[in-house]
Amino acid sequence: MVQLISIIVVIVLFVLVIDFIRRGLLKEKYSVLWLILIAVVGLFAVWRDLLDRVAIFVGVQYPPSLLFLMAFIFVLLILLHFSVVISVLTERNKKLAQEVAIIKDELAEVERKLSDNKRKES
Repeated sequence: MVQLISIIVVIVLFVLVIDFIRRGLLKEKYSVLWLILIAVVGLFAVWRDLLDRVAIFVGVQYPPSLLFLMAFIFVLLILLHFSVVISVLTERNKKLAQEVAIIKDELAEVERKLSDNKRKES
């Protein structure tokens, strides 16, 4: 019964991620980690012995704790990825704000010159 529920959850997550990509809510480059997670969970859901074998191979005594370790690593990877994205966007935002300020200053300068030229002509 647990295996069936796990498989259904994997299928629902896969459909959700694909739908989010299709509707543009999730970019392809951000979906890679989610699709990898779904594939790993799908493997564990279909092949129940796999978790035990991997746990023995890695040296983990209690196989379900390996799931928590993998989930923790996944969350760390997501946090690292979003930290990088936020850093890049912060720099872009700063650069754009500086460019807008320069353009506004140049526009004010041009308007001032036009105003001075109109006064001289009058």
